[in-house]
Order: sequence, then structure tokens, then C-alpha cells
Amino acid sequence: MLTEQTMEKLVAMKLKGMAEALRRWMEQPKEKEMTPLDLAGFLADAEWRHREQRKLTGRLRAARFRQDACIEDIDYQHPRGLQKATMLDLAACRWVDAHQNVIFSGQTGVGKSYLACALGQKACREGHSVIYRRASRLYDELAQARADGTYFLLLRRLAKTAVLVIDDFGLEVLNASQRRDFLEVMEDRYATSSTIITSQLDPKSWHPIIGDETIADAVCDRLVHNAHKVKLNGESLRKTKGDLTKGQKPAK
Repeated sequence: MLTEQTMEKLVAMKLKGMAEALRRWMEQPKEKEMTPLDLAGFLADAEWRHREQRKLTGRLRAARFRQDACIEDIDYQHPRGLQKATMLDLAACRWVDAHQNVIFSGQTGVGKSYLACALGQKACREGHSVIYRRASRLYDELAQARADGTYFLLLRRLAKTAVLVIDDFGLEVLNASQRRDFLEVMEDRYATSSTIITSQLDPKSWHPIIGDETIADAVCDRLVHNAHKVKLNGESLRKTKGDLTKGQKPAK
């Protein structure tokens, strides 16, 4: 009866991780009794892990990744010029702490989006806030925010996010409003946070896509010069899915 009352109090105090650990401990056969200090440490660790998992779940939900991707599942066998050492170095997230950027470039289907999402997911696991957006959706979101009066709130939210993933940048030329908005986002984030960009175009070819020489120079100065650049080559990974009958597996 005393145990049930204790469990109820733990739940009431929002110590659900501790309550669940205590329940499991009570149900398990015990080879030896824990000291009070050991039991307290066991319950505290359980509560800490529970809260950290809840925080991670919240960060992943807020990020809204396009793909369920993770660093550990990346396939390095497909010939696309991806070096495992490079991805493992990026997975350490030192670039996030240093407020640097990452740019994945290469033709369609070589896995740029998956790599960006995997790196963003790893950043979430390291405790960083992340937002994922396809470039076109980001422009639409900024335009809508300007129309409904929440533009500066959105800019502030984007600026405070540790890692912003912008997928499929450069599929079409930006209009005047889009390039101004994009510059605002990059200006707010420069030297204070990190950005991951995926693009079919090498950064050297971004000026015509941005569409204004002065703004393009400003964007590239804030985004490209302190970026880790990963250029991918090879055939589309989507094409390999059609080869499964030959015993091949699509890379990620």
C-alpha cells in the first residue's frame, strides 16, 4: 500500500521516469538489496533519461524532417564520392558549436536530403534545436508571415534555432521578395547559428539563381565562406531501387 502511495506521489510531482523505474524494480527478482544511496541514484538516473528522451522527442517533432534518417544508417558503398570520415567528423557536431554551415551539392537523387536530415537528426540528439524546410516551403512561410503580421516573430524563431536545414535550394530563380527574405534569414543567423543547405548546384553557380548580384554576394558571404562543402557524384540512388531484383539495395 505504501508503495502505491509513493508511486502516486511521484506521478503527481511529474516524476514519471522515476515512478516507472520504481515499478519495474519492485517487480524484478532481486539477487541483492540496494543500499538507499544506490536506489536513490538508480531512480535519479531513470528520471534524467526519461526527461532527456522527452526533450529529444520534442526536438525531433519540432524539426519536421522530411525523412526518418540517421547517421548510423548511411550507406557508403554506393559510388557517389561520399567519404565516411567526413560524415563522422560532421556527426560530432563541432560545426554547430562553431556556428558553421554545411552544403551538400550534387545532381538529383544522390541522397543529399537524406544526409541533411541525418545530420539534423544527429544535431537533435546532441541537444540542438533544428528546423527542416524545403526551400520553396520556407519562402511561402515567410511570405505568409509577412502578410499576416507575424514576419518578425518567424524571423526571430528561425534566428534562435541552432540548425536550419534548407532542402532543394536553387530549383528555380528567386523573385525579389524571396531573395530579400532569404538574405534576412541568413543575416540573422550569421555567426550565431548553423545552416545546412542541399542544392543540385555548386555554390559557385548560386548567383544567377539568387538573381541579384549584390544580394547574392551578401548571401554567399554569410553562408558559403564558413561552410563544410560536400559534393556528391554518381547515379541517382532512386534508380538503384529498380535493381533490387538483382540483389542490390538502395543506398542512403
